[in-house]
Amino acid sequence: MGVTRTGGCQCGRLRYRIAGEPKVVTACHCTECQRQSGSAFGMSAIVGCEQFVLETGEARTFSRLGESGLSVEGAFCGDCGTRLYHRLERMPDTLNVKVGTLDDTSGLRPALHVWVSSKQSWLELPEGVPCFDRNPGDTS
Repeated sequence: MGVTRTGGCQCGRLRYRIAGEPKVVTACHCTECQRQSGSAFGMSAIVGCEQFVLETGEARTFSRLGESGLSVEGAFCGDCGTRLYHRLERMPDTLNVKVGTLDDTSGLRPALHVWVSSKQSWLELPEGVPCFDRNPGDTS
């Protein structure tokens, strides 16, 4: 069966399970992730929708338009406000699960950094990890 990871919101009303390893772990330095995380960047484990099961509770969602003009849907706990994941319209078969909501984050390191064009100036990124000014593949 492989690796299973579990996680949830701060108040415990929402609990989820992820079957298998993430496709990739990213650190995003866009201003929206900075705002959402209340920190210098946000970390996401990108998983297939079929890997993610919300086991308890019901997440609330909201949508906003991303810089591309496509929607970004965020799922969060309606009680404590913890963001569990977001889904990008341009990647409808995946969820970007917020790494900080996992019960055990050991062994998860960013394989790439995105939106470094808006990263905090004091933050030094590790050598040898791919960095992108925006999202990989963005040409605009």
